[in-house]
Amino acid sequence: MPNLPRRGFLALTGGAVAGSLAPSAAEGAHGNQVVADSSPYRSGEADLATARSWWPPQRQEWTPIGWKGHLFRFNVFYNGMLMCEPGPGWNTKENVMKYQGQGMQLQFLPPDFHGGFPSPPSHARYMWQDDLGIGEQGWRPDTVAPVLWTRWRLPQGVVVRQSVFGHLKGGGAYEGETDPLYAWVRLEVEKVDPVRAPETLPFVVRVARRHLFFRDRYADENGVTLEYDPAQAPMPGRMRVAPVFNPGNRPYERRIQHLDNTVRIGTSPLRQDQASFTELATERVYDLKVTLDVTAGAHVDFLVAMRPQPREEFDRELALGWDGALAEANAYWTATAKPGAEIRTPEPFVNEAFRRFVELAEIVGEKSPETGDHTLLTGSFGYDVLWATPTSMAFHMLLDPLGRHDIALKHLQLFKATQGTRKPPGQAYAEHPGYLGSPRHLQAFDWLSDHGALLHTIAYHALLSGDAGFVRDWTEVVVKACDFVKDSCENTNHDGIHGLMPKAVATDELLETQAVWSEAWCYKGLSTAVRLLTKLGHPRAAEFDNARQAFQDKLVSAYRDLMSKAPTWPHPDGSRQPVPKADYTDRPFHIFQDAFLLDTGPLFFVWAGVFAADDPLMTSHLDYFRVGPNSELWDVRSNAIHRATLLHEVSSCEPCYSWNLTHSWQAGDRAKFLEGVYSLFAAGMSPQTFISNEHRHSMQGQLSSSGLVTWHLLKAVVDDAIASQELHLLRLCPLPWLSSDEETVFNRLPTEHGTVDLRFRLASHGKRLDVTFKPIWRWPHPPRVLLHTPPLPGLRTIRVNGRERPASPGRPISI
Repeated sequence: MPNLPRRGFLALTGGAVAGSLAPSAAEGAHGNQVVADSSPYRSGEADLATARSWWPPQRQEWTPIGWKGHLFRFNVFYNGMLMCEPGPGWNTKENVMKYQGQGMQLQFLPPDFHGGFPSPPSHARYMWQDDLGIGEQGWRPDTVAPVLWTRWRLPQGVVVRQSVFGHLKGGGAYEGETDPLYAWVRLEVEKVDPVRAPETLPFVVRVARRHLFFRDRYADENGVTLEYDPAQAPMPGRMRVAPVFNPGNRPYERRIQHLDNTVRIGTSPLRQDQASFTELATERVYDLKVTLDVTAGAHVDFLVAMRPQPREEFDRELALGWDGALAEANAYWTATAKPGAEIRTPEPFVNEAFRRFVELAEIVGEKSPETGDHTLLTGSFGYDVLWATPTSMAFHMLLDPLGRHDIALKHLQLFKATQGTRKPPGQAYAEHPGYLGSPRHLQAFDWLSDHGALLHTIAYHALLSGDAGFVRDWTEVVVKACDFVKDSCENTNHDGIHGLMPKAVATDELLETQAVWSEAWCYKGLSTAVRLLTKLGHPRAAEFDNARQAFQDKLVSAYRDLMSKAPTWPHPDGSRQPVPKADYTDRPFHIFQDAFLLDTGPLFFVWAGVFAADDPLMTSHLDYFRVGPNSELWDVRSNAIHRATLLHEVSSCEPCYSWNLTHSWQAGDRAKFLEGVYSLFAAGMSPQTFISNEHRHSMQGQLSSSGLVTWHLLKAVVDDAIASQELHLLRLCPLPWLSSDEETVFNRLPTEHGTVDLRFRLASHGKRLDVTFKPIWRWPHPPRVLLHTPPLPGLRTIRVNGRERPASPGRPISI
């Protein structure tokens, strides 16, 4: 912003126009020099390789493996550990509490340099202290079912790969919690050093009860970390190898069973000298040691039951073998994968990310035994519950934008029955027939924002899917939900700012306040619902639009007034700027307050549609998190709840709430937009398995960042949100997606106006861009379509549907 005196600043809060100073495109967070761009097209724009050079690997990642809808799921850690936990991990639900103590932890341990194996932990310690918390993982590309691999490159001269997939008895749809769920695990010799390698290699599977526990210490970088508690390691009862009659001494399967003869683990047929099962000095902790023949392709298969199974049932599954179970899993994932949008870019990483995001969304969910409804969950192993606001992002930022309306609808149904059955989380509220919230059996913490997030999700699903049956069945749900927002804003029987939603719980601080987060989400939901009702010609559309406008006017005027009285911070340009606030009303201090100022504070206003990105207050607030005082306080030992800042355009607290991305998208700031998008791939999720985190080095197993990055990447190419009744193409398209070797494809991509097919490819040695665009409009008045010229050196012409136009940077082509 320019150097303004105090008087000029006060005028600014009333709407005076000002610019914004931000670090140059050649600088990263805090002005640090950015690693040189590897793009062959243009220096200064971030790409995946650049982003991965900024962000070191995350510690202690885990990724869920399982079956669609199952109440349980396995989790594979970065080091190959298989967590078989049907009971609670952290923040879990009543419907799995009865399985407490049945969890089993299988550590896959290669021999160390001297051929030995580590002893079980004898004292509490962080998991990552054993191995730095990092590993090498990825997804098998040759299977339809998700098969996760982990690799060990061993000094003995052997590369061993573990592969894991989930399988349900019968390979069909999940029906109930008694349906046996299994993990098939293969240890395979992948490569052998031709210079020096042993003939055989021992490998240990350590069998113990789950003894990893979450610790929210928020010390140094750790935040919420995982800690071994050795006192919990012993299995609840002794285990043994099931006796087998084998007079011919042929290779045979090993079954590890409890003393009640139920089985938990089995192996493929092994020679007599190829396996042993021993109890360690730590009572009721066991090592199942197998010996791999060191020839490429040699393998041992393990079958692991989530819960102990009768011998007859376990043998039925074991008889399928790896190949038989995988064939059923492939058939199931094929039959249940309805086609959504077809997206192919020249970046294989991005293509795979979109695929894995959807698969993981279905795994991190359940068919709840209480009602039989399907629901997405917020996380796996930790947060196996429903925070409705962040989990809604998997619907309206991921599934529906990718055209997976079938998955979204299946998991939305439960909110229809729940509407009006929950009291909003604030003393000023009574039960209301329109209030949307989480079912009680799934809830984590109720936030008032849940209502707005769910209303937006429902209305947006209707807009993008064009599902006439859904519109017919859910219009009354939308109308009642709009009534809740309207009635709440008209409520004057409270001590807050009238014209806004009354105070309520907004976040996990559990404080009742008129928070930006709650108010803006409810505005977002009402705004999206009004667009839907207007398109439908609903008789109450104008009424709700008037309520929306009054709500927005009050949100803006009250926030400007708040900022006119706010303390100020010194901007690098010499001006004094208002310190952002996340609440319209006073509240007591909470340790999350500084971090949540970024994540759930006024940067969210832009995505919610309350303020525009070029509003002086929004540019000022964006600078606060880029170059403000918090950037000087961020330490190498800082953790997620310290005073928040933007690190390469990603929130230092919760990456999934990097709403600054929307500012850069709306402002057309390519450099910052691409820096944030690609940083999210490296910092907000595992770049190996695509599972999201809550904080870096912390709560993994989530869906959160996948929605944020998907929505913004799609809008970079096909944008129905930047302007009303306009569709913008290639506005912020990453330059690596413009290739002469490969056509970039966005087919059947849903927009609010209908579905579109868009394909483009460079020709004539990069001098021409060939574009094919075919829309199927849904409404009587189609949008104006504008094609932007990418900033590609040497581009001279654009051929659109066979018609050639001059490339005009800065001047979109109307098509």
